[in-house]
Parts: sequence; C-alpha cells; structure tokens
Amino acid sequence: MKRPDHTGLALAFLLTASCTGDPPKSAAVPVAQPADSAKSNPGSNMISDDIRAITSYHNKVRADVGVGPLQWSGDLAGYAQQWASHLAATTCSMAHRTQQKYGENLFQGTAGYYTAVDAAKTWENEKKNYSGGILTEANWQPAGHYTQMVWRDTTTLGCGQSTCGQTVIVVCNYAPPGNYLGRRPY
Repeated sequence: MKRPDHTGLALAFLLTASCTGDPPKSAAVPVAQPADSAKSNPGSNMISDDIRAITSYHNKVRADVGVGPLQWSGDLAGYAQQWASHLAATTCSMAHRTQQKYGENLFQGTAGYYTAVDAAKTWENEKKNYSGGILTEANWQPAGHYTQMVWRDTTTLGCGQSTCGQTVIVVCNYAPPGNYLGRRPY
C-alpha cells in the first residue's frame, strides 16, 4: 500500500514535504535558465556543482544504512524542474502533484541562505524520527523524506530548483518511488 499525500512541516523560513505524484494536466511552465547556464544540467536549473553535491549527499546517507547509490537522471531532473518552476510561478509555496508516479521530496527556504544540499540535509534530519522496521502511518509521517532518500529499491534521482521573491523551492523526484506502508525502506 502506498502512503497517502501529506503537507509539509513549517519551521520558520524552512519548509519541507514528501510524497509521490504525477505532473498536473496543465501546460508546462517555461523554465528560466540560471545566469551560469553553461554549468547547468539540461532539464534542471541546478548548476553542475549542486547536482554533484546533492547526489553525493543522498549517496552518503544511503551508504550509512548499507543501501546502494543513486544515479542522476536528466529525465527526472526535468520532471522535478517543471514542478519547481510551476510552484514558483503560481503559488510560491509547496504543493505536491496530485497523482502518484515518482517519489517526491520538497523543500522551501530563504534564497541565498539555503542550498539544494541543505534540502537533503533537512530530509536526512528526520532519521532521528525513524527507529527502523516496516513503515506504518505512525512512523512514516515524521520520517517520510528520510525514508524516501534511503529507499532500497530507488535507483535514480533528479532535482530541480526555482526562486520566487526571496524563496528557493527544491523538488527532488525518485524512481522507482518508495515509502510503501508495510515495507522496510532498507
């Protein structure tokens, strides 16, 4: 059984949320390229250094529990970027896609202060709320970002980011998705 959608936890200027979902049926929002587009990855506004850093950080967290590394997916990055751009252009707040297709972690924080790796660090911080075992509604709710990061069956990662005003929004998608109730993440 897949876990249900939920909204994120607000902590001052730092917000995160996790679930799985599909893109909306509406038209794609144009993606603005970063100023240093020569260093960016096709499909994502993240520069290459940020892509390497967030992938490496995910893989460090996974190695800590004996789970194999994730590979970066340009297709997933484009998918994540589309949603990050949509959120920045419409509500400038976090919301998940309504249909489930990929695992999805969201982060929102102050632009220029938080980075994509800070998003991953925030998700990893939920490890303290997970004591192992199969996922249940009770233990998934406070640790769903973390368990998606370390889901054993997940093999690829793609992330995007956008800014709106003084806010940065980071979206990471995971394939195959994780966080199935009644199963162990690792």
